Formats: sequence, structure tokens, C-alpha cells
Amino acid sequence: MRRTLSLKGHILRAAGRSYDLRRIRRVALVGAGKAAVPMARAVAKALGARLDSGFVVAPENGRSIQIPRIEIAAAGHPIPDRRGLRAALRILEIASSLGWDDLLIVLLSGGASSLLPLPDDGLTLGDKQRTTRLLLRSGATIAEVNTVRKHLSAIKGGRLAQATRAPILTLVLSDVHGDELGAIGSGPTAPDKATFRDAVRIVRRYGLWDRLPVRARMHLVEGLSGWKPETPKPRSTIFRRVRHAIIGNNRLALEAAVKAARRAGYETLSIEKYLVEEAAEAGQWMGDLGKDLASRPALPGPQCLLAGGELTVSVRGTGKGGRAQEFTLAAALAMHGARNAWAVGFGTDGRDGPTDVAGAVADGGTVNRGKRRGLDAAAYLKRNDSYTFFKRVGGHIVTGYTGTNVNDLYLILIRPVQRKSR
Repeated sequence: MRRTLSLKGHILRAAGRSYDLRRIRRVALVGAGKAAVPMARAVAKALGARLDSGFVVAPENGRSIQIPRIEIAAAGHPIPDRRGLRAALRILEIASSLGWDDLLIVLLSGGASSLLPLPDDGLTLGDKQRTTRLLLRSGATIAEVNTVRKHLSAIKGGRLAQATRAPILTLVLSDVHGDELGAIGSGPTAPDKATFRDAVRIVRRYGLWDRLPVRARMHLVEGLSGWKPETPKPRSTIFRRVRHAIIGNNRLALEAAVKAARRAGYETLSIEKYLVEEAAEAGQWMGDLGKDLASRPALPGPQCLLAGGELTVSVRGTGKGGRAQEFTLAAALAMHGARNAWAVGFGTDGRDGPTDVAGAVADGGTVNRGKRRGLDAAAYLKRNDSYTFFKRVGGHIVTGYTGTNVNDLYLILIRPVQRKSR
């Protein structure tokens, strides 16, 4: 945020654009997401008294935080709740109160979509909640989930921008591959390239059409038939007064992790591919690679294999877990018996799926430690119960909410076996 936003005299500089605050009547701030609070704090510090007011919503973090001139609310994540509904209404109220001579600063980060569950006309919060649960358990990517949510929403998919006459500056911490603005937080101030037809195709692709709430199905059908207005598209004149700036993303986190590993004495290899496949599959092939490296007799020194992304889990069992824990458990099975090899997976937001942990770490002996406790690692993986396995065997990474969200990091660490001299 400090690199992106600066105020010198009366000139606010951000996203390659300058704003003369002498010509701006009011500067208002709204925001949503896991990083909304620290982002808002940075804006408040940069603007000082030139910031008139603000409102941000973030997941419950158990801490009481105060920022001058900014109201902070908490709401449910990943399943939306009524607090989020009230927050979305408040943000729309602020935006619609502004005129052409005001400036609206919008802060977006991962989690914003769940935190702003404002159902479109004819839908209820319960419809949005059930639809979200079904999508999150289906194996759909976050971009696919958000495509559907945008077409059930009165604030997402550019509709926040549609609700105000003010110029908009949106600062974004990206949790989406390729930093697609329409997918981050479901793009409340970005043009939406997706259509009702795309949303219906996604629901059908994952076999969810008959399980969707009746009102949600009817809404999508009416949109498909042209009876409901589409989300604002890229050619809309609305977006001539909107500017976006990406302040951080998964690539930035991966680069920082590489630097940290090198400082710790590791030789590093980054996987350029952004990981989006099934967590168990990624864990297996990275674990296989780790075991292969650990078996080599002449490694020059400690090795660190790093990757970033957001894996998916197609839930087929009845267990509890998250993508990072499922990745780590699959890697543990692949690395079984390897000496001095570790697998690590964690969410940068401090929450892996619907659990209270960031992720997990395992080594070549994790599977055997489970066996000694009567636990079959493969069975736990099959029923998507990685959280319970690591809870009993050990290995959870616990950070609490970190105040950021740039997807996940996945690592394999190898330290050469020290051979005794004769």
C-alpha cells in the first residue's frame, strides 16, 4: 500500500494517476476482505484529515482494532451471514451518496465476495448461503464460484460502480490467478466478462443444477432469457471513471518465500506454474519429487522446491480439512520413508478451508507416526479428513488471521543426510 499510494501537498498519487484533492469535495473509503483492515489503516495514515469517512468489513479475528474516521465491521466467511448483508447495504449506501465531485476509494482482497452477500431481487440470504456451500464443496475454482455469485448479487460484478456517480480508485490485493479484476472479490467495481450463460454452465458442469435453491435456479433462467439485466460489461461507460491498482499477489509472496529460503541456506527451485489442480494430485507429484531428491546421494546442499496457487478439493468424504492440509497429507504418503524430507502447505490468510489452522507440515515419518496411533493416512485422505489426521498426529501450522490473502504456498524441503565418516 505504501508503494502504491502517496500524498504530497494536495496531490494524491495512485495507480499511475494523480488526484488534486482541492477539486474533490469528499474522499470516502469502503472495503471488504481479509486484508481490508490493514489496507484501510494504510490509507488513513497516508491521507490523514483528507479522508472524510470510511467503512470496511473483514472476517471475525477476535481483536478490537480502531482506525480514525473508519468504521470496522465483521462478517461470516467463507459462508456469508446477515452481518455481511448489513455491511453490503452500508457500502452501497455510502457509494450512492457520493457525487461526481467526490472520490470513492475501494479496498478489495480475498474473502470480499463472501463478506458482501447482497442477494439480487427475488433471492434470499439463505439462497446465497446454500449456493455457496454447494460450489465450495464441488471442486469449482474460485473464479467459477465467483462467476455464479456475481449473477446472484446486487453489488458484485461491477454493480457497486454502477451505484455511484463518483470517480472510483480501487486498490486490490489479488487472490486470483492472473489477477483478473472481475474475479477478485467478484469484481464489485470491475466490468464483468462472464454472463448468465457462463454461470449456468458452471453449475451444470459440477452437477449442481438440481441441488440449487429453486429461487436461485429461477433467477439464472430469467437472466438467461433476458428477463434479468446482465452485469455491466467492459464497454460500459461506467468504467471510464474507475481505476484499479494491484498492490500484491501470489507471485509477490512466492518471491519473498524464495528470498527467505535462500537466507536460510537453501538452494531454491520455483515452479512457475500456478497450481489449481486437485490438492491430493499436487501433493502426490510434489511428494514423489521430494522423495526422489532425498534419495540422491550427492546433493550439493539443502534444497527447497516452492510453488504457489490455490488447489481445489472435490469433497467426496465426510471429513474435515482444507486444500493445504490435503496437499500435505498426500505428499506425506508419497514421501513415506524418505529421510530428511518435509512437505509444507499453508494459506497465506491463516485459514485453510473451514478450519482454524493455516495448513500443515509433514515428513517422511508422518505416515508411520499415524500407524503407531492406529491411524491409516490413506483412509483419512480418501474421506477428506486431513484436519483430523494432523490434529491427532501433529503437524498443524497455527497462525490465526494474518491480515492478508494471496492464496497458498506449497513447499518441499530436503536436507542431505549427513553420512558418518569412518
